[in-house]
Amino acid sequence: MYKILEAKELTTNIFEMVVEAPRVANKCMPGQFLIVRTDENSERIPLTICDYDREKGTITIVFQIVGASTKFMSGLKTGDSFHDVVGPLGKASELTEESADTLKNKKILFVAGGVGTAPVYPQVKWLKSMGVDADVIVGAKTKDLLILEDEMKAVAGNLYVTTDDGSYGKSGMVTKVIEELVADGNKYDVCVAIGPMIMMKFVAKLTKELGIPTIVSMNPIMVDGTGMCGACRVVVGDEIKFACVDGPEFDGHLVDFDGAMKRAQLYKTEEGRKMLEATEGDTHHGGCGNCN
Repeated sequence: MYKILEAKELTTNIFEMVVEAPRVANKCMPGQFLIVRTDENSERIPLTICDYDREKGTITIVFQIVGASTKFMSGLKTGDSFHDVVGPLGKASELTEESADTLKNKKILFVAGGVGTAPVYPQVKWLKSMGVDADVIVGAKTKDLLILEDEMKAVAGNLYVTTDDGSYGKSGMVTKVIEELVADGNKYDVCVAIGPMIMMKFVAKLTKELGIPTIVSMNPIMVDGTGMCGACRVVVGDEIKFACVDGPEFDGHLVDFDGAMKRAQLYKTEEGRKMLEATEGDTHHGGCGNCN
């Protein structure tokens, strides 16, 4: 059992929990995720690791209510426990493979949308620990849906907040802020965008036009976290990938966002899943690594 040490609602339908999981905390890196189960018969829920403390043996998760399982999770309180916490899973951020000296010579831009702020935070925090200050854009629909602003302020070099309705920070989409920053003379070596699929699509479209290499995280389309269900199958360039076992991060300029979003809608129904399985054949899933 994995004890919940802290549990709170960050904003409407978005919750944060600090969980005692020393083995996960000891090994995880920014960009990775884990899978939780509330009891032995519950659904497997993949969640990005928002933060971790190796000394205390804790990990922090942030999640949004999207179905019955996350609705049940939102009712767990401090002192309750998860039946399982499995991780770390997925590949760590590409940035963690580079030396501090290399990173210090790069100008890095992060773009976070909605709950995507949670997986952006550990990467920016890790860079801060390496002596690297990154620019961060955080977007939300309204001020009330903004999360982790204070935490991000503490680790970002420059933080730009924008809301769709103009209720806080800058008014408009995150892409507008990117355009303004570039117009002001900022030259970015890499952009990391994490958030809703439609947001990442348009960020990648813009950065391609601007010539900024871009990494996106496809964690929004993950379901079981092992590749076996086929939910997170995505076309990257001319290759078929699975977000949970090959990612979750990919080259944003190569991801077929339109295909992924259309496929995600189809996957929601049993009939749609059967059709995908029939049409995709041997490439429908890839978690076990032994399918031909």
